[in-house]
Amino acid sequence: MAEFGENNKSAVGPPVADWKAASGGGGMSPETPVSNGNCTVKRLQKQPSCESPTWESAGSDSASKAIPRRSSLIKDGSRAGRDRKKTVSFSSSLSEKKISSAADCIHSMVEGIELKKIRTNSRVYQRYYLLDAGLQALCWEPSKKESDKARISLASIREVRTGRNTETFRTSGVYEQISEDCAFSIIYGEMYESLDLVANSAEVANIWVTGLRYLMQYGKHALDMLASSQDSLRLGWLEQLFSSAADSDDLEEDVEGLRLQLAVKLIRSVNPGVGGGKVELRFKELQRVRTSTSGLTLENESGAKDPGENKRPIGRNERVIKQDFIKVFHDFCTRPEIYFLLVQFSSNKEFLDTKDLMRFLEAEQGMAQVSEETSLKLILSHEPSEEGRQQGYLSLDGFTSYLTSAECHLFDREHDGVCQDMTQPLSHYYISSSHNTYLIEDQFRGPSDISGYIRALKMGCRCVEVDVWDGPDGEPVVCTGHSLSPPLLLHCVLDAIGRFAFVASHYPLIVCIENHCSVQQQQVMWQHLVRILGEKLYADPPYEGKSYLPSPHALRNRILLKGKKLGPGGEDGEVSEEDEGAEMSQKIKAANSGGAAPGGNEKEMLPKSVTAVPPVPLPPKRFQLLKELSDLVTLCRSISFIDFPTSSKSQNPWELCSFHETLAVRLAGESPGDFVNHNKHFLSRVYPSPMRIDSSNMNPQDLWKCGCQIVSMNFQTAGLMMDLNTAWFRQNGNCGYGPAACHHAAGGVLFQRQHQRHGAWCVSAAAPCQGDKRPEPAQAEGLGGQRRRGGPLRVHRDPRHPGRLHGAPHQDGDPERRQPVFDESFEFQINLPELTMVRFVVLDDDFIGDEFIGQYTIPLECLQPGYRHVPLQSLTGEELPHAKLFVHVALTNRRGGGKPHKRGLSVRKARKGRNYAALRDLGVRAVDEVFKMASPPLRDATDLRENMQNSVAVFRDLCGVSVAANLMQCVLALGSRVSGPDGAPLLLFDLRDHYPALDPQGPLPDVLRRVVSTYEMMVQASRAVIELSDGIYDRILHIQTMAMEFHEKLQTLAEKEGLRGRKVSRALESFSWNITILKGQADLLKHAKAEVQENMKQVHDAALTGNLTKESIGVKRVRSQTRRGQG
Repeated sequence: MAEFGENNKSAVGPPVADWKAASGGGGMSPETPVSNGNCTVKRLQKQPSCESPTWESAGSDSASKAIPRRSSLIKDGSRAGRDRKKTVSFSSSLSEKKISSAADCIHSMVEGIELKKIRTNSRVYQRYYLLDAGLQALCWEPSKKESDKARISLASIREVRTGRNTETFRTSGVYEQISEDCAFSIIYGEMYESLDLVANSAEVANIWVTGLRYLMQYGKHALDMLASSQDSLRLGWLEQLFSSAADSDDLEEDVEGLRLQLAVKLIRSVNPGVGGGKVELRFKELQRVRTSTSGLTLENESGAKDPGENKRPIGRNERVIKQDFIKVFHDFCTRPEIYFLLVQFSSNKEFLDTKDLMRFLEAEQGMAQVSEETSLKLILSHEPSEEGRQQGYLSLDGFTSYLTSAECHLFDREHDGVCQDMTQPLSHYYISSSHNTYLIEDQFRGPSDISGYIRALKMGCRCVEVDVWDGPDGEPVVCTGHSLSPPLLLHCVLDAIGRFAFVASHYPLIVCIENHCSVQQQQVMWQHLVRILGEKLYADPPYEGKSYLPSPHALRNRILLKGKKLGPGGEDGEVSEEDEGAEMSQKIKAANSGGAAPGGNEKEMLPKSVTAVPPVPLPPKRFQLLKELSDLVTLCRSISFIDFPTSSKSQNPWELCSFHETLAVRLAGESPGDFVNHNKHFLSRVYPSPMRIDSSNMNPQDLWKCGCQIVSMNFQTAGLMMDLNTAWFRQNGNCGYGPAACHHAAGGVLFQRQHQRHGAWCVSAAAPCQGDKRPEPAQAEGLGGQRRRGGPLRVHRDPRHPGRLHGAPHQDGDPERRQPVFDESFEFQINLPELTMVRFVVLDDDFIGDEFIGQYTIPLECLQPGYRHVPLQSLTGEELPHAKLFVHVALTNRRGGGKPHKRGLSVRKARKGRNYAALRDLGVRAVDEVFKMASPPLRDATDLRENMQNSVAVFRDLCGVSVAANLMQCVLALGSRVSGPDGAPLLLFDLRDHYPALDPQGPLPDVLRRVVSTYEMMVQASRAVIELSDGIYDRILHIQTMAMEFHEKLQTLAEKEGLRGRKVSRALESFSWNITILKGQADLLKHAKAEVQENMKQVHDAALTGNLTKESIGVKRVRSQTRRGQG
């Protein structure tokens, strides 16, 4: 994370964010609030002018300016009556030693610590572990063993493995209670025995893993080697930085060091997130300690001491010496989790060279086409030291700079622009929509403001609402009828729409006109529309023969009017009136008449229990519609919904129905299949329930699941639902359009799709462990509190960091919500990635109700794998400065659940309990015979796919990596344990064939023989997928084509078979289900073939990167074409 609050900056933010310009930092000008100018209609007043002096400021600031709103359902991030700075600190206290080098790790290990030892019988033993003074053995006590047996020689250690990735861990009965980030194993001896340990925190586990790996590489002389060479890049850079600042200091030259405030400013210029007050306090603490030590020395030498000598106050001009400056920089700008990550990929060096960085980018960040030139460019961009840039080395500060830069943002920057197909019919897209756009607070008495339109349009909204009523002096006004909200002049609203319609997006804007005007004022309305919107209005009549609407691409920069329309060839005539506010008014009146006392104030008149009032159907009103106004409505004609059969028979593609929330949710529950099929052909608009008088929002995903394209949101109300809506449309360049998931299925009900990607989504917020890293938030100063040894990171008492999925039903027991503390990994399994969003929330658990601190919501499709930072946002969507979570993300195509050892079954055993896709009987003999032909190829497809996936899982387990690791990570991990006694590798890959072969280079121990046999099984299963998948795929699609020939006459065939009523409907649903199964299984088989090809490329690349290849002619590096590595 980082810090929250303006003055309390992060103790450890991006350490070299501005090292090229140490004095950098630009301020943001304060935002100017948006007002209506003279566009508000005041009662008993003459018509005002429409000139608004705030248009330009509105255009620049209104999108980000928080708009006030009232909501009983959304908690504000601030607490009235409490003026306090919220600060949190995850940094160590003054007395705590921060780990910033391998030497610190080794010293900590010599001191020793209690660790838990896991045995195969699921027993757990608490033991005190430490290194002996000679750095030659690992010892533990107490133990019943003799002292010489309760030790492991460091020379016998073959591997230090992170996570719960040994057989002992996987088969342990306490597996689920062990944190992945706190577990590690020491593999030692000729028989590859394992000592499986669990630390009380991820940081302690990292200390031991790092220290042991250094000792394995450098032996008992590790400390001497580290003392002579450690941190040379960083130290040289800091000395140069200090000397340059000292040379520019304008005080007398004979005084050593820098002025205190200049030293503080220098550290903050390098690391803007550091809190100046805390840096100054640390400097003064060091000065007091040094002065006290100096005084004691003088006292010992002379036997007397000046009593006032050490009581001299430390002023702002106090000098800071170089050693103190370097120490304070280490304390505030060293992030242990990033240091542990660096040393893992640097082969136990204090820096990354180009090959190390290339391996990190490929294996962890999922980058393709990486070369040493790519690594060198990153080094030149992020390494602060001149020496490092010249030698091609990336120091800890450069690595931190890279990980906190925009290149490592969680959001995939490919989605910053329009990246999805925009040539499909308009009804095939979700459309960002606003409800009662002119309101900026509640629905009944909240103020109206033009800034509501400006803000919504700048946020990418593509459907706004304009309720038009007769106004004074013959001028139409915009307001909510039957409410106390003040009106706005229509021509001012249209002026705002015309100015900002295509600022954020060039795709079509739908303006929903709810017309309540007389014919005279309709004439004025028509004149305003034509004059202000002009050529932007789309008025071409629809083509009668077209079965679909035009595409968003074809309608760019055009405004579509949604409203009532006269019948063909008619003059001015009556149509039914749309009045979405009438039901709200009726409920309020009913509630007030039952409990409001005469003369009661306005607050008492607001309903407190309107849910008890049963809804009374309102008879539709009729009104006279002007023909010229009717002619402006072309592609979005409003009609009333009767039922789905009526719509399928008589509704035209350019006609749409509006549903209030209650009706839409009921239809989604009772007839989801019909609703989905309806939305494949027609636009559907859903507006909030009239009961949402406080402008609270419904969950748009509940309606998106059924394909409803236009789900209107109250943009003025911040909170979870609005965050989901905003995040969803970010995935397509924030253009306001996104492909609807229901149109990806071939005739199936969205809830019943079987060709979805079953994937385990793994994301963590924990300190990194070598192997499958799990990072913690960037250290911060903000929210009051500090890190406590052995416990979670806390805000006062407990900052909870819930990670939550929002979308279709999941397969987990508690599917949607996880509330981990920091240093904890967590995993989700996803059924419908197209509609899934991930939401990170940080809450302050010190207060009743869990006070909101920050959040970030992102579509699953936009997640980047690897080590990423998550910028937290405020309740109203503004990014909090220096407030970030640091996470590791892994996405896999793995199916199933349970412990890893259950997934590691042999192919033969797994097939016995395998679930095969089942087709349904329709009761129509001819069609059922066709579908029965599909059973054998469907079983073959499932066997091919799952045999391959199971064999990969077994190989992954033997490589000792997590279930989320890809094959590149598996091979790289394997490379660390295949060295023989003479240092030569015992296993090498032969890359001359398309399927790399793993060849022994001599006698192998049992564990490596198992690795070879498992790898051969994986290659065999992968080869079967490549060789057989195309034939099975063609057979499945051929059967699907044969079945689709019955589609048009299916109802007639069913009736001939004697099916009637509901049985016919079930037959149609079963037909759609079967078609979906066939298409889905074919797609899964196609994805499995692509997965195999990707796996073989990853093995090939990893063998080259890890120097595990035989010398052969013509071996070239094959680069993966997919951007993200997948396991």
